Amino acid sequence: MQQIFPTAPPLPRWEVSHRADPIAAKIADRHYNRQRIGARQFVPPGRCIVLRLFNCQALWVTSWPLPEFTKHAWAGAWVNSCFRNESSMLSSELIIEAVAITRGYWNPPPLGIITFVDSTKVKSSNPGYCYKKAGFRKCGKTKGGLIAFQMLPEEMPDEVAPFCRQLQLFDAPTHGNTP
Repeated sequence: MQQIFPTAPPLPRWEVSHRADPIAAKIADRHYNRQRIGARQFVPPGRCIVLRLFNCQALWVTSWPLPEFTKHAWAGAWVNSCFRNESSMLSSELIIEAVAITRGYWNPPPLGIITFVDSTKVKSSNPGYCYKKAGFRKCGKTKGGLIAFQMLPEEMPDEVAPFCRQLQLFDAPTHGNTP
């Protein structure tokens, strides 16, 4: 697989969370596309992977809506429906890692992953720059004027496992048996 983006860090910094994680919901409340601030759930209906940075300073959501319930031109693609980085880490590196983790859970659909950026609500003079640095490319606009960025499966990083807090303290007992 030819990789056209920076290499993801060796140790994942994301941990798997869930659509009603109260800490992640507070991060989602500060994202410009939040529908109902303070609501318990912050993920669109359907399949999802919610990742929270191990230090709780960033949030990533990959949604995978069923094509028949999709209202944009990229029906069937994964959708990065929320990404907010309040850490000092590079957003592009966190994006690459989140895509790699998502890939470890699901096989990518033919249209890959897309995200939508509202250029009127971001402070950057180059909206979507962190996605471009991560390997996404601009692929159009929605009817509502959001900029669409896409990464196709062949452009995605290899899969990685998320950060895991569970530590194995002892080897499994052998009960006198030798391996």
